[in-house]
Amino acid sequence: MHTTREKMTMIGRLQKRPEFLRAAKEGKYWVSTGFILQAVPNNSKQSRFGLTITKKVYKQAVKRNRIRRRMRSLAYDILPSAAKDGYDYVLIGKAATLERPYKDLTNDLTWCLKKMNLRKDDPPQQ
Repeated sequence: MHTTREKMTMIGRLQKRPEFLRAAKEGKYWVSTGFILQAVPNNSKQSRFGLTITKKVYKQAVKRNRIRRRMRSLAYDILPSAAKDGYDYVLIGKAATLERPYKDLTNDLTWCLKKMNLRKDDPPQQ
């Protein structure tokens, strides 16, 4: 089992706006109850993730920040062990992300990865 610090070094972060725009334009996406997942291949062996939550979802920064913290924890818990390497993942928060139980959010993320054929144990696409 990896510690939180080890998980943080196993997966990188998207931080620049063009990286997010590239995921939206060129990538594929899947909508779940708790959030939207976008994925686009990158040209490295390491996976990276980014988070976004808009004011349209919640006007209050406190609630947006809580959603952001929950999605960050979700990404660090699930993506290093379950998601294919070499992809950029963007998690887009929804209003349901705040109230949805964490276990359901983890199920949503693994379900999205399965539907997009991006789990580590999935066979390669032809």
